Amino acid sequence: MAIDHFAINAVDRSAEQQGKGASRRLRKQNLVPAIIYGGNEEPMAISIKINELVKSLEYEAFFSQILTITTDKGDEHQVVIKDLQRHPAKGFPMHADFQRVVKGQKINMNVPVHFAGREEAPGTKAGGILSTLVTDIEIVCLPSQLPEYLELDVSGMEIGDLFRLSDIKLPEGVIIFDLDMEDAHDRTVVNMQPPTVEEVDAEVVDAADVPATAQATEDKKDGE
Repeated sequence: MAIDHFAINAVDRSAEQQGKGASRRLRKQNLVPAIIYGGNEEPMAISIKINELVKSLEYEAFFSQILTITTDKGDEHQVVIKDLQRHPAKGFPMHADFQRVVKGQKINMNVPVHFAGREEAPGTKAGGILSTLVTDIEIVCLPSQLPEYLELDVSGMEIGDLFRLSDIKLPEGVIIFDLDMEDAHDRTVVNMQPPTVEEVDAEVVDAADVPATAQATEDKKDGE
């Protein structure tokens, strides 16, 4: 199921509810400490119910869409998620950073890359291995032009073929950050490798593959 908009309820944290000790207490109450920053405004400390955040994190689009955070004071903030800290062993969210979105001001975002047509590719049908070298790409665009993901059609790839960043078709107004720099590097994002063949030494024959009568004859000769 796709979601075209994410709305999150949050509680505005006071100064007394900030710091490592306060964060630990919030987590014990099933709340995730977070912060909203940017947009020429002061950073705002908030907390979010862990079950609400975990539910949103199940969707890939959560990481590449504009989100609406509404605080208990009724304030609404248009944001994008910029960082998420998880528990190293259990994986649940421990802290989140959100950046305010300013209308008309470009933002840098990492969006996922989808590879379409891998099963139809001639290289795949010939036993080749499609090797994807990136999972997301940093782009620059206006908030209104932010795509949920970028897609690269690999259905025509033969063994030995590769695609670079510049081969990705971009939506209007979207540029790839790495290609917009002075020392731009048009790196490879996917290639079709030849099939892996395990070499077997022809002189090494498993005794189990030798007929019993032949094996007995060999053993007799050895005994002589």
